[in-house]
Amino acid sequence: MPQPPTIRTVIVTGGGRGLGWEMADALVHAGHRVLITGARAPAELAQACARWNAGHSTPVAAWRIADVASWSDCQAVAAHGIEAFGRIDGLVNNAGRGMREISEEFTHKPALFWQADPQGFRNIIDANVLGAFLMARACVPAMVAQGFGRVVNISTSQATMVRTGYCPYGPSKAALEAMSVVWARDLQGTGVVTNVLLPGGASDTAMLPGSGSPRRGADGQLLSPTLMRAPLLWLMTEADDSVNGHRYVAKLWPLDVPADQAAAQARSPASALPAIM
Repeated sequence: MPQPPTIRTVIVTGGGRGLGWEMADALVHAGHRVLITGARAPAELAQACARWNAGHSTPVAAWRIADVASWSDCQAVAAHGIEAFGRIDGLVNNAGRGMREISEEFTHKPALFWQADPQGFRNIIDANVLGAFLMARACVPAMVAQGFGRVVNISTSQATMVRTGYCPYGPSKAALEAMSVVWARDLQGTGVVTNVLLPGGASDTAMLPGSGSPRRGADGQLLSPTLMRAPLLWLMTEADDSVNGHRYVAKLWPLDVPADQAAAQARSPASALPAIM
C-alpha cells in the first residue's frame, strides 16, 4: 500500500456550524485541509473558510453549497475537492436533518409517527441515509484508487434510535450504522476504512429547538460540540487500517490520556446493537 500523506484533505458535510464546524476546525488547526459543504447559508461557509485561510499563502479550506441528497451535487463536491487540493483522503458524513423537520416540540412532546408530515419524514431519510451513501459513492472510488481513505459517519446514541417519538431520525441513524458495518466489510484490504462517531447525547446545535438554559434534548443532556474534535482527528489522521467498522462515543473520550488509550475507552463493544423490545 502507498504511504498516506502527512497532510490530509477531508470533506466535512454540514461543516459550517455545530459538530461539522468543530471537526473541520480541529483538522485545520492540526495542519490539514478541508472542504466543507452545506445545503444553504453560503455566507456561513465562506466566513468559516476565510477565517481558516487567513495567514496562509495557499488555501487550506474551501466550501461548496451542496445538497447531499442530490447525486449531481455530491459528484460536484468530490470533483471540487480533487480540483482544489489534488486528492480526497477523508469524508465526514455529518450533514443531516433532525426531528425539527417533524415538530418543534419533539424534545418534550413525542412526535408520533402516524402524525408525521410525509415530506418531513422524507427529508430526514434523504439527508441522513441516502445523503451519506451518495457522498461516499462520490468520494470512495478515488480513495480506493489511491489505496488510502477514511470515512467517518456521524451517528446518534442507541437510545435515540428507538426513542418514542423520534421516528424517523432515530431509525435513520440505525440505518446509517448498519450501512457503516457493510461498508467496512466491503472495503477490507483496500486501505480505506469506515467508522462511526457520535456525541453520546443531545448536543448544543441547531438540531435542537429553543434557546437559553432550559434547552435540553429528550435525554436531558446538552453536550458541547467540542467533544467531537479529538476523536475525529484521531480517526482521520492517527488510526491505522485495523480501525475499521468501529463505533466511538465522543463524550467517553478522555483528553488526559494518550489517544490510543482514549479510543479504547470510547469504543462501543462490538456486540452492542440497537434493541427492538
